[in-house]
Amino acid sequence: MGIREVETADIKSVAAIIRAANIPVAEQFNLNCSNAPSHPSFCTPEWIRTGMDRGERYFVRETAGEVAGCVAYDSPGPGPAYLNRLAVLPRFQNRGMGRQLVDHVIRLARADGKTEISIGIIKNHVKLKGWYTSLGFETAGSKRFRHLPFDVQFMRYQVISARNEQ
Repeated sequence: MGIREVETADIKSVAAIIRAANIPVAEQFNLNCSNAPSHPSFCTPEWIRTGMDRGERYFVRETAGEVAGCVAYDSPGPGPAYLNRLAVLPRFQNRGMGRQLVDHVIRLARADGKTEISIGIIKNHVKLKGWYTSLGFETAGSKRFRHLPFDVQFMRYQVISARNEQ
């Protein structure tokens, strides 16, 4: 039981977890391959491979020898870090695993000297927005993208480094 970094051999299973965890969201917001081809419910192994090739790091949360969830951490240079592709399989949800994966990303960002973590979610996904707010994220504006059938709500988490706590 724990969190470990994804290896190349894990890519297919990580993509499957991301798809499975996001299918209910796609159904809730009537998303499909035509109107939202980049939604995580359509994630492919190539998406994961491409992200990893450019430096995005993926982590999985295991329980009883089974992968239950995953998250991606991207720290592309100066500026914020990004929390991407957070996904917990429906049968493992509401057990604190998503929180553990978010906490892992916060620790990584802190170790990298980042002061902010940024995410983007569907603006009208009230339940998810409330969950991230409960973890300490705050809204940071929204934007409409022409290629998406929904507005994107940006949220940020202010990372407190050990230096700032002294």
